[in-house]
Amino acid sequence: MIKILVVDDHAIVRDGLKRLLVDTPDMVVADEASNGEEVINKVGNNDYDLVLLDISLPGRDGLDVLKQLKCTNPQIPVLILSMYPEEHYAVRSLRAGASGYLTKQNSSDELIGAIRKVAQGR
Repeated sequence: MIKILVVDDHAIVRDGLKRLLVDTPDMVVADEASNGEEVINKVGNNDYDLVLLDISLPGRDGLDVLKQLKCTNPQIPVLILSMYPEEHYAVRSLRAGASGYLTKQNSSDELIGAIRKVAQGR
């Protein structure tokens, strides 16, 4: 079972992701966060298999959160899920330590496949 921390500042997006993933037998949304500080605190106190992280967050943006996560918890895989096209943030995200990058325009099947690959270290 892949335990996922879903991070997005929009509750409707988090709810949609939870509804999608609840129907996926090998995945569970273990928790959710709406801002960068919540992410840092929750990852430090829990055992997630993957963080599904939005780039655009209030306060600390997703890239800043990603960099801190990789300093404090380098082993945790982070999959970026963003509304921004790949050419804007993908390379920067991967250089900062993300295990993968998807846009919110990708299909549900592509997201589920990416979560599996990232959780397996591929």
